[in-house]
Amino acid sequence: MKVPATTQKLRGGYYTPSAIADFLAHWAIQTPNTTVLEPSCGDGNILESAIAVLIEQGAQAADIGTLVVGVELDEQEAQKATQRCTTLGLMGSSPVHVGDFFAFASDQFLEGRRFGAIIGNPPFIRYQHFLESQRVLAFRLMEQAGLRPTRLTNAWVPFFVASTLLLDENHGRMAMVIPAELLQVNYAAELRRFISDHYNKITLVTFKKLVFSGVQQEVVLLLGERNNTDRTGIRTIELDHIDDLAAYEHTNFGIDDLKAMDHSSEKWTQYFLDQDELDLIRALRTDSRLTLSGKLIDVDVGVVTGLNEFFIMTEQQTRDRELQPYIQPVVARSGHLAGIFFSDNHWEAHSTNQFSTRMLKAPGIPFAELPEALKQYVLKGEEAGAHLGYKCRIRDNWYVVPSVWVPDAFMLRQVHSYPKIILNETGATCTDTIHRVRFRTDRPHEMVTAAFLNSLTFAFSEIVGRSYGGGVLELEPNEAEKLPIPLIGAEALDADELNQLILQGKIDAVLDITDRILLREGLGLSIIDTERLRGIWYKLRDRRINRKQKKVVVAA
Repeated sequence: MKVPATTQKLRGGYYTPSAIADFLAHWAIQTPNTTVLEPSCGDGNILESAIAVLIEQGAQAADIGTLVVGVELDEQEAQKATQRCTTLGLMGSSPVHVGDFFAFASDQFLEGRRFGAIIGNPPFIRYQHFLESQRVLAFRLMEQAGLRPTRLTNAWVPFFVASTLLLDENHGRMAMVIPAELLQVNYAAELRRFISDHYNKITLVTFKKLVFSGVQQEVVLLLGERNNTDRTGIRTIELDHIDDLAAYEHTNFGIDDLKAMDHSSEKWTQYFLDQDELDLIRALRTDSRLTLSGKLIDVDVGVVTGLNEFFIMTEQQTRDRELQPYIQPVVARSGHLAGIFFSDNHWEAHSTNQFSTRMLKAPGIPFAELPEALKQYVLKGEEAGAHLGYKCRIRDNWYVVPSVWVPDAFMLRQVHSYPKIILNETGATCTDTIHRVRFRTDRPHEMVTAAFLNSLTFAFSEIVGRSYGGGVLELEPNEAEKLPIPLIGAEALDADELNQLILQGKIDAVLDITDRILLREGLGLSIIDTERLRGIWYKLRDRRINRKQKKVVVAA
């Protein structure tokens, strides 16, 4: 059976580096008679490391075939893995099983077989590329484990779940390369709880530099222990680069650095904090004096045009095309929202600078009834294939953009340094690079906008949101509505003063003001806890930003 192109690309282009394979094998294999499973062995580099460690531990080459098994769907990759084993001088049949891992796992469950160590780098395959025959078995195993897979479930998730179920319950060790999205994406929430419930100790090893060159996919090494000890918890270890693994001794995993695990679906970004920082965050999460942003604002996506190149244009382009009567003001880039106010003067200045500030707003009438200038523009769009995209194709009139309502405010969807609400004092809407905000409160909008700018809310934004290899923090609408905001004393804030400081790039000066009024005077937090919140924001923000491989141009 031919493996999907996405799987072949992952295994063919992004083999597990030897430094990682060796590290995982040395940690997971503790005795010469440890049984080892590699659920997606590819060309066999992890399998090779595992066999080498077993031999180091004292295992005989003749016994490896009974101790080790690697599973690989792709026959060509499996042949490479078999050749590696032969090169190591192994006798007897190959330890590589060619076939679907989930079918293999189902057979092992029936036979009651469990493994002392499971080591791997599962494939990253999105739902739509996941072979149905595999997906049915994979999701069935997940459901048997009490999980509810969805169309957002990536293939690596059932790989990890099935592997956990095959791990020895008393002394098993799991060592896997996992996408860092495990720590923070919503679709992995159930998996986080599953891992917390199935492992006594969890170690997350992360890197300041991305592991796979040219790939904006951050990974973590997840080391999970199952044993009979009472000592449980989770720890994080951050290294500069995978080359540092060779010098990092497994004995450095101390008991005292374990943090108490939260057996919930909360994001694991919080575990990069020290215990005192984590305790403060957990205490504030349940503080009734804080108001969740969702009670103050309703956050929605911006306008989805279907093809910005056709629908979004400059002032000069609208004049050249004689489309002035059929446009709506729009903010197309988050970089155009410099402060916390967006006024007509700002929009006019952007128009003068020939920024894309106009969105086509065609009347919802049949093509034959369109004004001539608009008709000609639509025809040119069709000649270029603008009407063939999915979003345009499903409309009654492909050139009529739906849901173009004007928001009370904007919110950045992708954040470089810090999140903010920007009051909309114009008739402009925005594209989906920016979120639209409606206020749900009678409180003054300027007050809410100003109160949003504080170290507590900033710290939680890093925990609630998610980041990628490019160093950008992304807040989806439902996440943007889960941020705690301190409002006690917020009436004393001067939004105009804060706006001027933001325009001058002085966000720390802003926080000095808001933290004093909202956190110390309003909530009664100590100077130490207030500074600790600022430090939490710095720590998580800088960790995220330092992972980017290239310059990211995004508004603050």
